[in-house]
Amino acid sequence: MTFDRAARRSLPTLPLAAAEIPLSGPLPSPVPLTGARREIWERALPYLDVRDNDAHSLYAFALATALLHTLPGAREDVVLPAVLLHDTGWKTVDPADILPAIAGRAGAAGQETIRRHETRGAAIAARILAEVGYPARDTERIVTIIDGHDTRRDALDLDDAVVKDADKLWRLTPHGLRTVGAWFALDPDRTLRFLVARTYDRLLTEPARAVGAALTVLARTDGSVQRSGLDAPSRDE
Repeated sequence: MTFDRAARRSLPTLPLAAAEIPLSGPLPSPVPLTGARREIWERALPYLDVRDNDAHSLYAFALATALLHTLPGAREDVVLPAVLLHDTGWKTVDPADILPAIAGRAGAAGQETIRRHETRGAAIAARILAEVGYPARDTERIVTIIDGHDTRRDALDLDDAVVKDADKLWRLTPHGLRTVGAWFALDPDRTLRFLVARTYDRLLTEPARAVGAALTVLARTDGSVQRSGLDAPSRDE
């Protein structure tokens, strides 16, 4: 039997009533941006309008929430503000220096650029956290995590590991793949290979590695010959 794509049939639509949709489920959802977290987010936003960092930070926040559900030893009050604030320092960097630094083309100067976004981001975070009256002890930990979240390979503790993992896992999400592919004019296959090489071996927690593997396999499936063949025009089209 041969496969005829044109013979594939769509199912008829079956509208569901509101009563058939559960109000909530057992799966985790992102911690809401309320209270101090909302204040932190709103004060961080003016610093996140470069490099698509506003959307990146929200996705990383959601990923951190999921990791926190599986790593109860990590502290939500440290991890989540750190994720919201970790990339504010890119606002202070010349935009022309950002992508060469990320791509590794700029050598030592690129490493200095990456380091600069960490140190300046830590200073911005300290100021924002002071403005919202965040506890001093938690502020100190958050600032320390941000100051080295990219250049420090090993984690200082579990909180730091969750922040690092949530930040890097974003790269393998559909949004991360689209964003980075557009930055470097890469097709989906090259984007995935570029990011997997820079991400998977740097994930620090077992839950993050499991998520990273799942996202990578899904992306590879999207790019497979078999999957693309399902959407290819038939010979008669």
